[in-house]
Amino acid sequence: MADHQAAVAEPEITEPQVARPKYASEQKQETKKQPRYSVLLWDDADHSYDYVVLMMKSLFRHPIETGFQIAKEVDASGKAVCLTTTLEHAELKRDQIHAFGKDELIARCKGSMSATIEPVNE
Repeated sequence: MADHQAAVAEPEITEPQVARPKYASEQKQETKKQPRYSVLLWDDADHSYDYVVLMMKSLFRHPIETGFQIAKEVDASGKAVCLTTTLEHAELKRDQIHAFGKDELIARCKGSMSATIEPVNE
């Protein structure tokens, strides 16, 4: 046995293993959007345009022009959307409208304007 060939173990080449989630649903997590709600301001005869503009600026940080447009809309159609947001934020803004106080420019005014929230159909 003059020819001795040494047996060399060749390393076995394998594909790298990638950790996979246990369930396919774990891999596709979609972010759900929160439902949206509009804050509606309702018209009445006991509040002035100036009151609405000031309230929109104070509570919603709307510019004067936007406040005036909301005042015109509420006067013309009986209601206007002040803001569309999450439920919790809409509830806060509705409550702030209710707590804003009376219009000092209108003598017969007894208190704040009315506001409601309603879901937005998306």
